[in-house]
Amino acid sequence: MIKENLTKVRSTLADGVRLIAVSKTKPVADLQEAYDAGQRLFGENKALEMRDKHAVLPNDIEWHFIGHLQTNKVKYIAEYVSLIHSIDSLHLLEAVDKEAAKHDRVIDCLLQFHIATEETKFGLDMTEAQALLESPEYAQMKHVRIVGVMGMATNTPNRDLVRQEFRTLHSYRDQLAEKYFVGHPEFKEISMGMSHDYDIAMEEGSTLIRVGTSIFGARDYGVSIND
Repeated sequence: MIKENLTKVRSTLADGVRLIAVSKTKPVADLQEAYDAGQRLFGENKALEMRDKHAVLPNDIEWHFIGHLQTNKVKYIAEYVSLIHSIDSLHLLEAVDKEAAKHDRVIDCLLQFHIATEETKFGLDMTEAQALLESPEYAQMKHVRIVGVMGMATNTPNRDLVRQEFRTLHSYRDQLAEKYFVGHPEFKEISMGMSHDYDIAMEEGSTLIRVGTSIFGARDYGVSIND
């Protein structure tokens, strides 16, 4: 059903929105099936799981890291990752810059904001994001490029709340663009929206949606992940 599910999701995409197939915990065979159906953007949240899948799947896949990233795991993805969605501290961005330099790469990154009511989710607030962007450490970085923002809405049936949180994230992107990224058209991405709320996210300006369950089915928590 993966091919059919992908076709269904793609038929709902707004103009300018890219689909990330969230493949975390899914076996390589499922990713290959999605790849054969034309999918090229895949999202993982475990560095070692991404490394192992990258090693055996086609090399034109665009790998997106979408989970909380530990600094000591950056080295496992720095050689090939296309976009890290989850930069939530200066310390992490420094680690990405350091590892990217070893591979003579510039890695695109998103600043992750905490927009939900749940305290369990990671992310910056606007004051912290501004402090990061104004820091002397960031000014010296040569191997990272911040291209937008990411956030996760509250897991709730209250769609008005979800909409407001997505609208807040969009406003953060616009505020940062005006203050720190004038003349940098690459700072345009808004990664927001998952299987249950990506329709609202697209209405509120998302450019990247992260969809797993609607493509692959429910997550398999029984899969052993070495991370």
